Amino acid sequence: MVKGVLIDWGGVLTTSLQEAITEWLVADAIDDAHYRDLMRELIRHAYEGGADGESPIHALERGEIDASEFERDLAAKLVTLDGVPPVAEGLLARMFAGFRPVPTMYEMLRAARTAGLSTCLVSNSWGDHYLREGWDDYFDQVVISGEVGMRKPEPRIFHHALGLVGLRPEECVFIDDIEANIEAARALGIVGLHHRDADATIAAVEALCSLPLRPGV
Repeated sequence: MVKGVLIDWGGVLTTSLQEAITEWLVADAIDDAHYRDLMRELIRHAYEGGADGESPIHALERGEIDASEFERDLAAKLVTLDGVPPVAEGLLARMFAGFRPVPTMYEMLRAARTAGLSTCLVSNSWGDHYLREGWDDYFDQVVISGEVGMRKPEPRIFHHALGLVGLRPEECVFIDDIEANIEAARALGIVGLHHRDADATIAAVEALCSLPLRPGV
């Protein structure tokens, strides 16, 4: 029986990253194709590694560099439709401004806590752009990569979260929208759930917990 829910933030408890990025690219008039080619390589490097070792994303997510430093580096590599780099200051805030809460996912967490399950946010951070209002109602514990100096898919961040909720790996489900993070959790014995949409995820958690987690169900 699952007794704990470990859960990602961006793209799981919020609307999708793809939606937020598309909104930002239009607002900042950034060359879409150039951005996606650049980011595809940065993300591949961040999750698969590279010959030159650590990625700037690793350092950002662990809090080893300031968000402003990452913004300056990223802005210098991007280009707007006018052929110039975008404004670096506030770039990450603008990038994630399109994230909006998904109420049904938050209500699932509230219902899980009411039923006695432990809940823990486990999120890789690109600066502090979280919508934290009311978090005490949904999370028993919060693990944000830049605040704890470790990142998904590193095993140590999962061990840290498990320690905070006081549960064994097999007693927890981990929900994320990135397959590499799911695979890392499963390798530790945690039940991994790849999030694609709210209804499917909530139904899967209900089945794992043998509990109704939606109003009226």
